[in-house]
Amino acid sequence: MLKIACHPIYKHHLPDGHRFPMAKYDLLPQQLLYEGTCQKENFFEPEIPNDKYILAVHDAEYYYDLLNIKIDPKAARKIGFPLSEDLVERERIIADGTMKACDYALINGVAMNIAGGTHHAYSDHGEAFCMLNDQAIGARYLQAKKLAMQILIVDLDVHQGNGTAEIFQNDTSVFTFSMHGKSNYPFKKEVSDLDIALETGTQDETYLALLKKTLPELIEKVQPNFIFYLSGVDVLASDKLGTLALSLEACKKRDEIVLQACFDHKIPVQCSMGGGYSPDIKIIIEAHANTFRMAQRIFF
Repeated sequence: MLKIACHPIYKHHLPDGHRFPMAKYDLLPQQLLYEGTCQKENFFEPEIPNDKYILAVHDAEYYYDLLNIKIDPKAARKIGFPLSEDLVERERIIADGTMKACDYALINGVAMNIAGGTHHAYSDHGEAFCMLNDQAIGARYLQAKKLAMQILIVDLDVHQGNGTAEIFQNDTSVFTFSMHGKSNYPFKKEVSDLDIALETGTQDETYLALLKKTLPELIEKVQPNFIFYLSGVDVLASDKLGTLALSLEACKKRDEIVLQACFDHKIPVQCSMGGGYSPDIKIIIEAHANTFRMAQRIFF
């Protein structure tokens, strides 16, 4: 059975007019249930995790400043959300959702987090709606429990996974792959193990051909025994914070390429949803829902 981390705290209250589409965390599970892609039993509620897994990734001073809401105001502004205890609790619960999804992926081949993909969180600071790097924490969790030692992170959000690249910059046991918009935030990129920076306006055919060529080569090279997939839907042409020009169908095909490769190579995969900022929230929900539909179709 496909297991999906989901929690009421994911939909955090934001000031009116905030550009982050927080409503998607309510609407996406509702859509999956309504259409029959998922049943209530597919969902599980994560909890506050053991701090040791977070501290395996994040600097202790930074983490405890977050917990005590003592982040420097300038650094807090870079995060982009008004800081509060509820917000930090939400971020911790998202990280637990990804860790527990790792356990389910080892059993079922795939597992999802309705939220997550917080790849702009560095070891010692947060940026761009990200405070704790859920997939980096998941990777360290797997390694600490000796459940997976060689890990591949496939980050297909439109924005480079700069925090993830920094966290694993000197670690050969976690290979970071980011395919993103060249002219997008972050404007100062970090160095992933493999970065593919795409020109503004890149369309379906070019994008999918690159992914089809690159992913099998990476799996062969890295020989991972676990894959993290960040399936941001801000690659769509309609996205107001993206620079690429993918159709909904190509975004769905992208998910198919990644998930089919994991299935064919028998590599467990955990998926976090990442970004999506199309003005019409129905487009965001449809694109995210396609990832879940594809997981159900391929693995179950």
